[in-house]
Amino acid sequence: MLKSIARIVAVGAVCATPVVAQELEQWGASEYWDVMIDPTLGDGCLIQSQFTDGSVVRIGFDRNEGMGYVTAFNDAWGDIEEGAMYPVLFDLDGQEYEADAKGMYLNDVPGADIMFDEEDFLFDIALKQTMTLYTEVGQVMSIDLTGSYQALEAAIECQEEQG
Repeated sequence: MLKSIARIVAVGAVCATPVVAQELEQWGASEYWDVMIDPTLGDGCLIQSQFTDGSVVRIGFDRNEGMGYVTAFNDAWGDIEEGAMYPVLFDLDGQEYEADAKGMYLNDVPGADIMFDEEDFLFDIALKQTMTLYTEVGQVMSIDLTGSYQALEAAIECQEEQG
């Protein structure tokens, strides 16, 4: 079943990409994920992990926009254009979601940012085992989500502490 997160497309086109802090503040950690605070996103909390394919993935809260986001960076994605919108498909253990990702760079590493305002999507990610990301050229990333549920619970606790 293909689910379309309609607001991702609308919001992604009009909202600024979350500014990715050069220096995140460490808040805590779970088994596989770091829990951090991004001062540039209104002290939004996030989880971050690095994967064997070279991807760095952040899932968190942008308190400036009142949105959630998934951001991924990978040196292998060299042809991404800053600010361009890319249609993507998330596959979470066979459950598919369509979205638009905004191209961005962090320290010259290409990445993509996807904002969403449906809280259920955040927990759809956390309750799954694998997240695979596709563009029109095919699969670009597949990561193991082990420990993401516990890490997101910690990120929510972190967020509550921020007020």
